[in-house]
Amino acid sequence: MMKFEDLDVWKRSARLSAELFKVTRGIKDYNFRDQLTRSGLSVPSNIAEGHERGSLKDTIRFLYIAKASCGELRTQIYIGQEVGYIATEVSKQWVEETKIISKQLAGLIRTKRDFLKKAV
Repeated sequence: MMKFEDLDVWKRSARLSAELFKVTRGIKDYNFRDQLTRSGLSVPSNIAEGHERGSLKDTIRFLYIAKASCGELRTQIYIGQEVGYIATEVSKQWVEETKIISKQLAGLIRTKRDFLKKAV
């Protein structure tokens, strides 16, 4: 069985999460920084948690949660840029990365759901 660490979407989201912590370290608005980093951390964490539960239904449920957190993160990035907390170029890169991650999650969800339907 594949480990969650082997999933490209997990690798990408974990890398992005680490980058969020590094780049936003200097933001004085603790509440904003905390919310941004927590939503970023939620994406790879939920991928891992769903994968480790062992049930296909649980895996799919946690992939949906990861995808929702990715949308939350993208929203916070837009707002962070608008208020001047995140540089425009960094914001554009992060938004693009969240879009890729979201598409990867949608594909993984679809694959898992199709497999579940065939198993029933």
